[in-house]
Amino acid sequence: MYENYTRQALPEKEYRALLGSALCVFNSNSAFIIENILNFDEKKQFDWYELMDRTSGNLKSSIMETITKVSNSKISILFFSLVNKRNRIIHSFQITDTDGKQKLATKDKSNKQYVITEQFLQEFIKENEELSGMLHSLRGF
Repeated sequence: MYENYTRQALPEKEYRALLGSALCVFNSNSAFIIENILNFDEKKQFDWYELMDRTSGNLKSSIMETITKVSNSKISILFFSLVNKRNRIIHSFQITDTDGKQKLATKDKSNKQYVITEQFLQEFIKENEELSGMLHSLRGF
């Protein structure tokens, strides 16, 4: 598929909408994680500007010192699972799938390649929704 703003082949609009939604909900949760870190930072050792400059994977120690101390570890486990999935999306490569459509593909740690399907993106979005609910509950909303 082509658009008037690029001559490069692109995935279909629905796929791109899911891809954009996946990135938006992850970014929202990453910011919400930082908000919760600051909320539960009793020592006032963390700075919003510095936390925002970190990659999401580099928030682990801050999460462990704050969020995990006031809740169980389910939030941090889910967040870092999502970080890994987000990384696979970001570090993906475009392919022409067996159905002839443009999609993204990636690989796992054992170098097995797989397609980032619509189902993968929908599950990622749903897992982010679950994380958002957990973060809201933690804050008492």
